[in-house]
Formats: sequence, C-alpha cells, structure tokens
Amino acid sequence: MTDELRPPRKLRLWEALTLSVGLMGPTLAMALNGAGVAATVGKAVPLVFVLGLAGVALVAYGFVRLTRHFNHAGSVYALAGVTLGPKAGFFGGFALLGTYLFFTVCTLAATAVFAEAFFTALGLTWNVPWFLVTVVTAAGVWAVNSRESQVTARTLLAVEGVGILGMLVLSAVVVARTGTGGGPAGQRLDLSVFTLDGTTGGAVMTATVFAFLSWAGFEACASLGEETDDPRRNIPRALAGSVLLTGGLYVLVMFAQTIGFGTDAEGVKAFSGAESSLSALAESYIGTWFSLVIAFTAMASAFAATISSSAAASRLMFALARDGFGPRALSRTHPRTGAPTVALLVALTAGLIGDLVLNGSGVSAFDAYYWLATLGVLCLLVAYAVAASGVAAFIVSGRGQVPKYEIVVPLLAIAYLCYVFYEQSLSLFPWIAGAWCLAGLAAVLAAPGLARRIGERLTAELTREDVLS
Repeated sequence: MTDELRPPRKLRLWEALTLSVGLMGPTLAMALNGAGVAATVGKAVPLVFVLGLAGVALVAYGFVRLTRHFNHAGSVYALAGVTLGPKAGFFGGFALLGTYLFFTVCTLAATAVFAEAFFTALGLTWNVPWFLVTVVTAAGVWAVNSRESQVTARTLLAVEGVGILGMLVLSAVVVARTGTGGGPAGQRLDLSVFTLDGTTGGAVMTATVFAFLSWAGFEACASLGEETDDPRRNIPRALAGSVLLTGGLYVLVMFAQTIGFGTDAEGVKAFSGAESSLSALAESYIGTWFSLVIAFTAMASAFAATISSSAAASRLMFALARDGFGPRALSRTHPRTGAPTVALLVALTAGLIGDLVLNGSGVSAFDAYYWLATLGVLCLLVAYAVAASGVAAFIVSGRGQVPKYEIVVPLLAIAYLCYVFYEQSLSLFPWIAGAWCLAGLAAVLAAPGLARRIGERLTAELTREDVLS
C-alpha cells in the first residue's frame, strides 16, 4: 500500500463532476426539499430556488478560484491551509470531515426510508428493522468505492442519471399539460411563481435556507484533485458545472412541481403536505407505474449519496492522516485500485455505528436522516465560511493576480453563510455541530507540532504536484 492517491487512470472532467452531483442527490433533494419552501412562501418556490442558486454561486466562486491554483485530497483542509495557515486549514478540514461523516450516517438511513416507501407502494408488507437496510447499503457502497475511482464515478452517473431523466420527463409532462389543456384538477401554467405575488421578501429570504440545503456537497469533487487529469482546469469546471447544472435542474423541477400541484391555496397546501412530491405528481400526471419509478430512483439516489459522502470522507481522512493527524494506516491506499480503502472502511463503520445507536434508541429512519443531515449541513456552513475567508485572503495577498474588487464575492458569501447558520440557531443542532468544530480547533491549538507538520506537508505536497501557479 502507498500513501498517495494514484489511480490506474486519471479521472476525466465528467467523472469528477459526478461525485459532487452524487453527494447533492438531486432526486432526493427534489422529492423532499420543496414542501418546506411551499409552506413558507406559498407559490413562490421557484423564485426561492433562483435566489438560492445565487447564494450558492457566491460560495462556489471561492472554490473555483482556489482550485485553479491548489488541488489536494483534503479539499477545504488544503485550500484554507495554504491561504490562511495550517491551523485554519485543519479547523476547516475537521469541520468538513464532520459533514461527510454525518452525511454518511444520514444517507444510509435515507436508503431505509425510501426502501420502505418503495416496497409499501408495491403493496408489500414491510417489517424489516431499518438498520439492516443500512448494512446492506454499506456493503454495496464498499463494493463500489473500494475499486478504482472510475467505478465510483460511473456508478454515480448511472444512478443519478436515471433519476434526473425521470424528473425531466415528469417536468416536461407537467409543463405541457398545464400549458395546454390544464392539469388533472385544472392546474394552469403560471409564471407569477417567479414574483413576490402572495408572499414577502423576508419570507422568501428565510426560505432560501431550505433551497441552499439542496446544493450541500457541491464541493465534493474538490477532494478528487489528486486523482483527476489536469486538475487546475477540470476541478474548477466540475465545481462550476455541478452548481449550474443542478441549479437549472432544481429551478425547472420546482417550477413544474409548483404549477403541477396548482398555485391556488389548495394546490400550495397539497405541495407543502406531500411526503414525496415527485411521486405524488407522477401518480397524478402519468400513472402509478411512473410513480413507482420515481420512488425507486429516490431510493437509488440515497444510495448514490452514500457512495459520494463516504468517498469524500475517506479522502479527507486520508489527507489528514498523511499529514500526521490520526492513525498512519488511514493514509494507505490499495496498491491496485488506488482507493483509500482503510479510511473508507472507517467511514462506513462509523456510519453504521451511528445508525445502530439511533435505531437501538428507537429513533426512526426518517428522524435519523433529518437530524444527521442538519448536523452535516451546519458543519458544512463552517467549512464553507473558512474556504471563503481563504479566497478573500488569497485575493488580498495578490498571489493569484486576482482583481482586488472581486473580494466582494467571498465577503458576500460569508455574510450569506452566517445568515443561513443563524436561521438554524433556534435548536440544539448548532450546539452539537459547534462542539464538533471546536474539538478540531482545540486539537490543533493544543498540539502546535501538528500545525507545523501540516504546514510543512502541505507545502511539500503542493510544490511536488506543481499546482502552485
């Protein structure tokens, strides 16, 4: 085994992009995230997602800018480490590790949620403890992620590709029917969903929090910098592509869902109360068979999200261990596939232990998904803010010859991230996520030798790869 990520063949642009798309789980996000927005803003759901895309684009700018110069398996850990210093890099990386581990737990639970929904829709009795579903899922994830990174990318493309195709077909049918003869209950095409008609600017801004969560994980492909061909060109493109492509998809699908249910009070109530809005619309506009297809793709999307989150977690643990934090064994890769299999095993085991404890405590699979997803996103907000601070420092330093006026972009991103975090502050979750992040900060402050080793290793690794421009 080696301590370098050297796959048999370097990833192409589209292969790197699929890791980010897989972690976002478009089918999963579109089936669950619209209801909360509809309950807050009524029919203005598409407008919320347009604004959410703008907020995510501010954050993505920083990753695109920095990955043009630095590429590393540690993602935020390295991007912040070389711009703000090793202590800030470790803090951001540890926060991001929390995100990927929490996401591994919650996406494993999500497969159980959608597996039960799918088999129930088939009319089959379901009396399976949900933890057993997570065990089967984890075994499948190991089979994919322990092989070459190309296998992971192609599996994600196949799984999410089917789900995205299904959503596009459903959206086309809804738009066509509402634009001509009307929907099943007389629903009509209504472009006022892109205005503040019936809502307020404050409500729309509050609801962008729900929209923002749909893009959580777009940065995952940054962890593939050492495995991707021409990373200074392809990783920034993959980052930008993942945000823009899913952004267009999200706005279209949310538009279709809003007009599909109807823009009157009754339609908004139906949308906000739907447990799986895509399945409900598929049933109404196409038929039961297509509703089952959508339900199956949602379950597959959860599986794909577990593949992405555990892959990202394993690469981040690999990078941290390589620089002296954690057991040295975590920095080993398989000699044939180049995958960080030891770190992958730890990530999946941690996910299963988390779900076992939750299931044994009487927590439902849905609650496990929601709780851990919330914790993961809160840690992600911290990591994003650290990365945005890093790009601001990079611009001020003049190292990348970036126009100074562009500093307004990362500053706006930080302001937006603080706003999103504040909107989540009225619960226990921020305290738990904060405790995780502070544990990372305490570790690096208590061990000055660790910060020194991190700085030396990052400098050596980035210089060796000739990624400093």
